[in-house]
Amino acid sequence: MDIILSTLLLLYNLLTGSGDESMAAKELAAAYINAAAGQTIIQPDSPGLSGLPGGLNGIAAVKQDPQPDAPAIKGIYVTAHSAGGARMESLLKMVDGTELNSMVIDIKDDNGYITYPTTTPELLEVGKPQRFIGNISTLMATLKKHDIYPIARIVVFKDTVLARKKPELSFLHQDGTIWKNNRGESFVNPYRKEVWDYNVAVAKEAARLGFKEIQFDYVRFPEGFETKADSLNFTKSELSRVDAVAGFVKYAREQLEPLGVRVSVDIFGFAASVPAAEGIGQDFVKISNDVHVISPMIYPSHYSTGWFKQKYPDLSPYAVIKGAMEDTHKKLAGTTELKPIIRPWIQDFTASWLGKGQFMKYGKTEVEAQIKALNDSGVTEYLLWNAGNKYSPNVVYK
Repeated sequence: MDIILSTLLLLYNLLTGSGDESMAAKELAAAYINAAAGQTIIQPDSPGLSGLPGGLNGIAAVKQDPQPDAPAIKGIYVTAHSAGGARMESLLKMVDGTELNSMVIDIKDDNGYITYPTTTPELLEVGKPQRFIGNISTLMATLKKHDIYPIARIVVFKDTVLARKKPELSFLHQDGTIWKNNRGESFVNPYRKEVWDYNVAVAKEAARLGFKEIQFDYVRFPEGFETKADSLNFTKSELSRVDAVAGFVKYAREQLEPLGVRVSVDIFGFAASVPAAEGIGQDFVKISNDVHVISPMIYPSHYSTGWFKQKYPDLSPYAVIKGAMEDTHKKLAGTTELKPIIRPWIQDFTASWLGKGQFMKYGKTEVEAQIKALNDSGVTEYLLWNAGNKYSPNVVYK
């Protein structure tokens, strides 16, 4: 054993040394260490190597899917009001009678409320629970009875509740008041570790309750933040906004993966089609590298004129989804073993706000066109979004 350890140490020194060793030699050293570990744990050119397993500080472990035997997920979004109310019965019947097998349920919602009456002191100190879901244990038992894969949706940095409770964790105007967007919503600061820890604590409780995946949403700064940052007071570090957001995702994954739950992140669909969105701090590849599942929101209604050569994208659901998936595959082509499962959000709502001639009513035909585009792109998992949880009837889910 001492000889093996000495050999690994020599190889590690070769790998991380500052001399003029050839890349081929470093790649060979990496290969031997990886083989000894039984998994890929290092890359020969990894920057800032840290956290070496076994006490050899300097090599970071690559993510491992904690649920490799999970089925291909086809799910629907369910608000806490639906999950804890009368609509849940019809949603269960819908899932039972189709190829759908999952529900994404709000556990910390768009306002920042924890959606069930938690008794955990750590969460009560920072958060504000509601009784939208009166009995979370009963809900989890129901999902298990119906063989529904439960995903906990946690809205992270859009959190009006926390911003009001602890303004120092938010973004402040020069007069000390909390910044709000045009809908009256506030965000909290992705640079603050306290915000990271709070959201991870909510996620850990969701894991203990029986959720098999944690889906983080609003993992970003406010839209257009690059035009506001200089006029607001908030804590920041030398990190870029992109690295601050990616740092949270990495931290959350490292905290949650040992609990046996997957980590997923919702991200703007167009993020796969453009360079990093530095204003809001979202880099598609950096986030994808540290999640088990990436869920780009590729609703046709959310693309403007010209995207994927469509004058009015909402009128062309197949073409938009196909184009979005082509860009997604290209964006992730270099991620190799770090590539996450691609599970997009697709549209099951009518975007009437776009105006006459620019939208159409979405139903069975339009939803099936999006699913066909995913299948034709080699993507077998998806989630359906309808904010009111009123999903189109008679859809054939493939």
